[in-house]
Amino acid sequence: MENRIAVVSIIIEEPDIVSEVNDLLHAFANHIIGRLGIPYRDRGIAIICIVMDAPADVISSLSGKLGMLKGVRTKTTVAKQKTRKEG
Repeated sequence: MENRIAVVSIIIEEPDIVSEVNDLLHAFANHIIGRLGIPYRDRGIAIICIVMDAPADVISSLSGKLGMLKGVRTKTTVAKQKTRKEG
């Protein structure tokens, strides 16, 4: 199956939801190739950027599940080029 490279930007505005976000990211861990988390304490938010190498439906699934959480905003950018997962 063809994979895509995607960046999912996540802004968490509700501190109580962070554990649910982390649970979702853990469930998709085998497709995540990088993660950057920034707790912006002055504003009371957390910012997470993840890079994925996954089929489009997996990327959409994670983004959709994150977007359904109260106090979580996401934006996904997907590379045009399709890749083949080796291995």
